[in-house]
Amino acid sequence: MKLQYDLSKRKQYSYTAYRSMIDKLHREGKTTGNNHSETMLGYSTMNVTRMKRLDKTSKINAELASKIKALPAQKWLIISEAWCGDAAQNLPLINKLAELNPDVELSIILRDENLDIMDEHLTGGGRSIPKVISLNSKQETLFEWGPRPNLMQDTYSRLKKDGLAYDNISKTIHTMYAKDKGQAIQSEFFELLK
Repeated sequence: MKLQYDLSKRKQYSYTAYRSMIDKLHREGKTTGNNHSETMLGYSTMNVTRMKRLDKTSKINAELASKIKALPAQKWLIISEAWCGDAAQNLPLINKLAELNPDVELSIILRDENLDIMDEHLTGGGRSIPKVISLNSKQETLFEWGPRPNLMQDTYSRLKKDGLAYDNISKTIHTMYAKDKGQAIQSEFFELLK
């Protein structure tokens, strides 16, 4: 599938610029998007803390690192928002992967500013993020990943179907992330890159 949009006309962030932006917004009592409710600001506060920790502690396994280093040139377009817990759990590790290869460009766009792109990459009909779309130089999709590792996604879907409250689902999923320490996403990227 070919991306139908001119990305050069979209506001894009490097990982460093994205982190700086969300840290600045956090200091101002804001988050990305238009909803600056206490709930959304609370999510963003947790995510700033998560990302700082994961930026320091995420470790890449050697087999995946070798595979990443050998990749041909490509762009990893990530759809995200500061208030998204799954983005905070996964972007630090995805960034570390991209940093292993100078031919892998990581670029982040905000979901709510790019709903036309988001709506072409839905998960089960929903605008779930983060979403990674790997593109070659012709803007053709090499692979997609997201919004969370299958281990967490399957649990999320089951708990949602069972009618569990969102706060309880979120607590369960984030506990799974803490125990997993980035292994599930690394395993999935390894398979995607075969």
